Amino acid sequence: MTSPVRPRAVVFDFDGTLVNSLPLVLASICHALEPFGPKPATEIFAKLGGPPERFLPLLLNDAANVPAALARMDAYHRANNHLVELFVGAAPMLQRLRKFGIQTAIWTGRDRLSTELLLRQLGLAAEFAVAVCGDDLPTHKPNPEGLREVMRRLAVDPADTLFVGDADVDVIGGHACGVATILIRHAREIADEIVRKSWQAVATPAEAFDLVVRSLG
Repeated sequence: MTSPVRPRAVVFDFDGTLVNSLPLVLASICHALEPFGPKPATEIFAKLGGPPERFLPLLLNDAANVPAALARMDAYHRANNHLVELFVGAAPMLQRLRKFGIQTAIWTGRDRLSTELLLRQLGLAAEFAVAVCGDDLPTHKPNPEGLREVMRRLAVDPADTLFVGDADVDVIGGHACGVATILIRHAREIADEIVRKSWQAVATPAEAFDLVVRSLG
């Protein structure tokens, strides 16, 4: 898939793409599951996607424990939100996009409440024109409807849009929309099929941010 000659909009996944939050996410899920039979981090990571109401039942043996697990996860996350930081290079890249008049948006599986809380905490509450979160629509990644909704609100076409994410579901969703997608590997082994569907696969967020800036010409 080719990239836009110069994008009119750049859409970002949130966790693992703009913010270094995966250690906290995994720790909060482990804390949520602890009383009900812990799961290895590899199993948790494989089932992540969408809001906690969607993936926690997949990790619990008894659906009746979901409300208690959700409460534990939320409490742990709120107590440790201060540990979440922007990846190095994110702020200068967003500043550069703003200078060039490029619209920016977020498409995340994270719920709206915690997304907005973190955006405020990081001083980014007014940075993005649109944010579509995991509990805004009945569909979740890799279903592309969330990305289509972002483009609808921004009034841009797929050919004018660039998407940056760090998960296979990001690439699958972007590809389904016809949107050039940058995949951040984070040292993961990526299936060839996923790499082929991405526009570029890079090792780190910093490399992705540099690629976004270079796409501006």
